[in-house]
Amino acid sequence: MAKKTWKIGEYAKGGIITAEVKGNSVTIIGLNQFNGKEFTRLTVNVENSNARRELDFFLIDLTTSYYTDKILEWIETKVKFKTSW
Repeated sequence: MAKKTWKIGEYAKGGIITAEVKGNSVTIIGLNQFNGKEFTRLTVNVENSNARRELDFFLIDLTTSYYTDKILEWIETKVKFKTSW
C-alpha cells in the first residue's frame, strides 16, 4: 500500500488531502486540518475506464487545479489507469 498526505491549508477544503493506493484501488480522503477528522472520501478501481475522470472531478471540488494535478501525478506513479480508447 502506498499513501501520501498533502497539507494544503487554505487551498483545499478541510486543508488536508490523503491519497491511498492499494492494488487496483485508489482512495482520496479529505481531512479537517484542525482536528484531523475525515469529512469526505472517494474510492475508485483503476480498472474502471472512468476512474481517472472521477478522481479529477472529486479533487477539483476539494482543491485547486494545481494540487489536483500534483496529486494525480503521484497516483499515476503508483498505478496505471485503464482508458476507454
